[in-house]
Amino acid sequence: MSGGGTETRKIRAAVVGTGEFGRNHTRVYRELDGAELVGVFDLDRGRAEAVAAEFQTRALRSLEEVRELAEAVSVAVPTARHAEIGSELLESGLDVLVEKPIALNLAEADALLEAARRHKRILQVGHVERFNPAVAAVEPILNRPLFFEVHRLGVFTPRSLDVEVIYDVMIHDLDILLALVKEPVTELKAVGIPVLTDKVDIAHVRLEFAGGAVANVTASRVSTERVRKMRFFQQHEYISLDYARRDALRVGVKRPGPQPEFSFEKLPAPDVEPLHAELEAFLEAVRTRREPRTSGAAGRAALELASRVMASIQEHGERVQVAAFASPEKAGK
Repeated sequence: MSGGGTETRKIRAAVVGTGEFGRNHTRVYRELDGAELVGVFDLDRGRAEAVAAEFQTRALRSLEEVRELAEAVSVAVPTARHAEIGSELLESGLDVLVEKPIALNLAEADALLEAARRHKRILQVGHVERFNPAVAAVEPILNRPLFFEVHRLGVFTPRSLDVEVIYDVMIHDLDILLALVKEPVTELKAVGIPVLTDKVDIAHVRLEFAGGAVANVTASRVSTERVRKMRFFQQHEYISLDYARRDALRVGVKRPGPQPEFSFEKLPAPDVEPLHAELEAFLEAVRTRREPRTSGAAGRAALELASRVMASIQEHGERVQVAAFASPEKAGK
């Protein structure tokens, strides 16, 4: 980063929504040198006051007060309100980071994109895993990877049970795959089932990209252990990313044949909390007016792919139910 007055200017930042995600955004803004945390807002006044007290800031009374005091805002409200609140803030001249998924559906995502375009505002989407040091480590060595195996498994928690596991968990990996492969998905087949809720709690999808790359992606929020890993293969080497450990290992073939030799290299990865890196990137985009890495367009692309996965799961579910629950008369015909 080159020296210059614009890069050190503190950005007046606020957080709208003080649940788990919003509290974390508040914590990081308080820690970042490049931010001046001006306050937090939540319809639950008590929760906003608790978070404000914890991080020595103000509990703001309204969105109007947010607009008066801030120039950049993290929106960490329920997904159903992303488009409404995000658009209102963008139209008021503020730059916005909206948590993932970008919106409830593609029409609402388009409304956000249009508001940002029309008012020349920065719109970033909170795909925080894109800022994981493990991802940063592998990006420089990508060489047309052709096969991915991805597992994102978590134990049950009552957080985010208003959405399917595809939009809550798998969307991280769909976003990263789109960023690494840089090609459209031409075919996909998916299966998913509810386990502990009335939403899909565990899902698997096989994606095929235009250039021939294939990815198997499994996401679960009802597992007995926590696993967050991606493995991929490219010519003569295998790469393993561990999102939880925030590191990556490169295994290469030094000598092929019946007695092969392998090389093992731990890839250099920045020692940074992904949310720190994400919010620093947002503040930098606000200063420089450059499109962020996880732009509104990237967020929309991830949501579109997630929607295709969900449609495939629903189609498969209907087919299975017909076979499994057909009446004896129909089954015998």
